[in-house]
Amino acid sequence: MSELNKIALQIISNGKGILAADESTATMTKRLDGVNVPSTLENRLLFRETLFSSSAMTDCIGGVILFDETIKQISTKKNKIPKLISSMGSLPGIKVDTGAKVLAGSTNEKITEGLDGLRERLKKYYELGARFTKWRGVYSISEKHPSKLAIYSNAHSLARYAALVQESGMVPIVEPEVLMDGEHSAKECYEKTSDVIKKCFEELILHKVDLAGIILKPNMILPGNKSKDKISNEEVAKLTLECLKSSVPSEVPGIAFLSGGQSEIEATENLDLINKYNDTSFIMSYSYGRALQQSALKFWSKDIKNIEGTQKIFNHRAKMNTLAAQGKWSKDLEN
Repeated sequence: MSELNKIALQIISNGKGILAADESTATMTKRLDGVNVPSTLENRLLFRETLFSSSAMTDCIGGVILFDETIKQISTKKNKIPKLISSMGSLPGIKVDTGAKVLAGSTNEKITEGLDGLRERLKKYYELGARFTKWRGVYSISEKHPSKLAIYSNAHSLARYAALVQESGMVPIVEPEVLMDGEHSAKECYEKTSDVIKKCFEELILHKVDLAGIILKPNMILPGNKSKDKISNEEVAKLTLECLKSSVPSEVPGIAFLSGGQSEIEATENLDLINKYNDTSFIMSYSYGRALQQSALKFWSKDIKNIEGTQKIFNHRAKMNTLAAQGKWSKDLEN
């Protein structure tokens, strides 16, 4: 077992999942504005630190994806943030892409940037304590999209990123996200997601990436948020499994789903059903942002000094998802 494979398994084994706390300052400001809390450096740190010091970090969270601002911060108790996360029994990770920009030669499609100077940045992040990284490629669905150009360009970037990350001794999370925005059916989502994931693995193999030392972070198979096509949670789970079985090489140790605009309960229920039907060797876990934090954020915004109450809500959500990652969740447990 390679060192990278060990790290990947440590993050997502035994029902543990990933807390995606890597919102950029602009995104975090939007979230805080939404609950009427000023987006100051102190408030952003306080909310994140509240989550990072909760008991769920030891019991449920195997890794935390950080943003550049956060990985360099010192907690209110004078602890470096990566050190705080490690002391709770979780692994610090870091988002290393610099965002999605308009893809030249294609209309309305995006390419993720950040390869320039990445090798040097990775060295610094490793020194700061990071042991895994994240890079997100985004794809939209419409009659013409994702285009072959978008599928290829993003797969190529994800592979180059992953190769550099493994070279630096860290595990890359490979995140090709086919967005939920649109009127497409679940069948279209299935087809486009399959195309995207297959191309990603073609490129990863071409770039000599050790597939046993990555974590795949895909979307679930869902109809678009403006679609007339409605499908059951069971169908979501079965289509998602079918898609991954036909697209992901068996060497990959695990898959940590993004929540991609689903509500907290939907994201948990769908993950649970995926695990109840899972007949593969893949670990199926979660890498959620909003679907882990939203209720805690709403509660915290009413009194930002109520650390214990906020942690209680976060602990519950994390516990529900950890049960779902083992196929042991049920709606009754939510109350």
